[in-house]
Amino acid sequence: MTVDKRILDEVALSEAEYELIVRRLGREPTITEIGMFGSLWSEHCGYKHSKPLFKLFPVIGKRVLVDIGAENAGVVDIGDGLAVVMKIESHNHPSAIEPYHGAASGYGGVARDILTMGARPVAAIDSLRLGPLDDRHNQHLFSQAVAGFTDYANKLGIPTVAGEVYFSTSYSTNPLVNAMCVGIVEIEKLVRARASGVGNPVMIVGAETGRDGVHGASGLASKTFEAEPEPSTAVQASDPALEKLLIEACLELANTDWLVGMQDLGAAGLTSSAVETAARAGNGIELDMLKVPRREAGMTPYEIMLSETQERMLIVVKKGYEDKVSDLFHRWGLDCTIIGQVTDDGLARIKEGDAVVAEAPVKLLTDPPLYQYRVRKPRWLREIQSLELKDIPDLTFNEAQSVFLQLLTSPNICSREWIFQHADSSSQTDVVSLGGDGGVLRVKGSNKALSITVDGNGRYCYLDPYTGGAIAVAEATRNLVCTGAKPMAVTDCLNLGKPERKSVYYQLKECIRGIGSACRKLSVPVISGNVSLYNEGKEGAIYPTPICGMVGLIEDIDQRCDMGFVSEGDQVFLLGSDLDSSGLAGSEYLEMVHGLVRGRPLIDLDLEKRVQSCCLKAIGRGVIASAHDCSHGGLVITLAECCLRGGLGFKGEGWRFGSRLDATLFGEVQSRIVVSVRPENVRRLEEMAAVSKVPVTKLGVVRGRRFTIENCIDLPLEQIESVWRRSLEKIVG
Repeated sequence: MTVDKRILDEVALSEAEYELIVRRLGREPTITEIGMFGSLWSEHCGYKHSKPLFKLFPVIGKRVLVDIGAENAGVVDIGDGLAVVMKIESHNHPSAIEPYHGAASGYGGVARDILTMGARPVAAIDSLRLGPLDDRHNQHLFSQAVAGFTDYANKLGIPTVAGEVYFSTSYSTNPLVNAMCVGIVEIEKLVRARASGVGNPVMIVGAETGRDGVHGASGLASKTFEAEPEPSTAVQASDPALEKLLIEACLELANTDWLVGMQDLGAAGLTSSAVETAARAGNGIELDMLKVPRREAGMTPYEIMLSETQERMLIVVKKGYEDKVSDLFHRWGLDCTIIGQVTDDGLARIKEGDAVVAEAPVKLLTDPPLYQYRVRKPRWLREIQSLELKDIPDLTFNEAQSVFLQLLTSPNICSREWIFQHADSSSQTDVVSLGGDGGVLRVKGSNKALSITVDGNGRYCYLDPYTGGAIAVAEATRNLVCTGAKPMAVTDCLNLGKPERKSVYYQLKECIRGIGSACRKLSVPVISGNVSLYNEGKEGAIYPTPICGMVGLIEDIDQRCDMGFVSEGDQVFLLGSDLDSSGLAGSEYLEMVHGLVRGRPLIDLDLEKRVQSCCLKAIGRGVIASAHDCSHGGLVITLAECCLRGGLGFKGEGWRFGSRLDATLFGEVQSRIVVSVRPENVRRLEEMAAVSKVPVTKLGVVRGRRFTIENCIDLPLEQIESVWRRSLEKIVG
């Protein structure tokens, strides 16, 4: 091997992979080719550790219009000639270094993934994981990531309709910033990211190319933070005003018959956009680096091909329409330049004027080695799954109220209003509701609505990656059902550590297996997603954190349901598992009160399916007045959230407490939904539950302005609201 190992480290290629490239090419690669192979063979682009496991996902559904991986985002049919386009992406490592631009460019990139399909982005969703907020640096990361994400979405005029944020020491030096975008498109106007038509010109439009983002996919996203993250040019700056122009101009172009294919320049920049569009069409592509507009002098072809400068699109247009396309973009104040053409030789040929600086088969560039390991359950996992409840003191009735208030102040449970306040209300004209189980968005020109959510619990996956993966899907579908929506599809982001570690690969495999099992049981295919590995800091890997973004369809917006209690005198019931003594494993209570992350979370997917089906039918028939997923913090926290959302109190009556008071109040048992019904509908609910073989338990009545559970808790709603609503704002200031 004659190449300097430092060059391979720069692009995250192993020596064995380099030797494989030499054998396949039949020669030593050029420096530009090394960069291209490093990017396209990275985990971020090539999925070399995760792709063999994707066969565990169900990917086919009656609404699915595009095969997973065939395009930039997943597409599902919502009727009336319309489709929803959805995708989630990670921008973890850039956000650890520069949280504002890391989060902003993360959302900008996923919004362009939606745009490449010819869809208008209509909703922004964020999912964040950070270290504890008693650390000033974590406070900085959190506030700047929120500001970067919401500022970018606001300036695009796209409402932030849903999201989640959780805090744990696991993420202290490696925060997770996952960004999701949802768009709507007329099905007949779907655009494909393909370099079709030999001789058709290839154009670049948008920002001038700089050195920012070089090695983003191959370097930054493929290495661990073994030392404290330092400032890096691998973090891209963001310009939402330019992106707004790109969106409008590209959507106008998509309405013409001049366009052949469109691809954003995200991870790996020109390398991935050019090579992958050629691969999808079975063609070759030729680019001239001297024709690429640059904002920095002296840039090499290597830097130009790997730059991840934001707000750029690659456009393939019909030959002869170049001037019309240029005129269209110029009207929007955008520069558009022809930089190459589609070829029929199957090669990616990169030139600098007349000199060829890289030439490799497209199929070879997009065919990384795939790795699979034989793994078994780690011994340490068996140890932490052991939870001896007899060694943990139970709550007394006198202690329950103070623990309840303590949990309400937890950054993992308290109000997220501080985040939603950053969103621009002027962009929310189609938003029906925010901050509930799912954000609800009206579909223009119809009586339909979309319900959108994102879910995942790293603690559960740390304790049992298979069950944690299944719970992520189940909670997302349960959230949508509580709004009255039929779940349609999943877009997932798999955030884990270094896959070469056998324990991490075990987590990856089991998380995917769990997601696949739940998706099959609950009939929601996986249609798009992203993998972010190498998330490790000085103290080891993050919790395995698969995030499931999901969209559901409400056929009649008048039948949507909210989580808040509606009327005095309504009866409150629990659908699903009753007041048992399980659910402490991985619970917020167990960690916050006892400092333990132990036990083994459980879920019965058959029961989950029955509970969700029963709830959705009852909402559709007008039986249920409100519904709220019972999850983080357990049953009592869920009831309090129903009160706070509706501005009405609750009186608990007739509770038969299990063998442990703490588990009854704060255990996070799965497959449970708190519902309220008018007194005249109680019998109908009980009949429907009986037919569905779903347990139903009376909890109490909606009443007054106090929150009471006999012998345990008796507080004015105003006090609960003050504690819950202001905690996050007090911490971040």
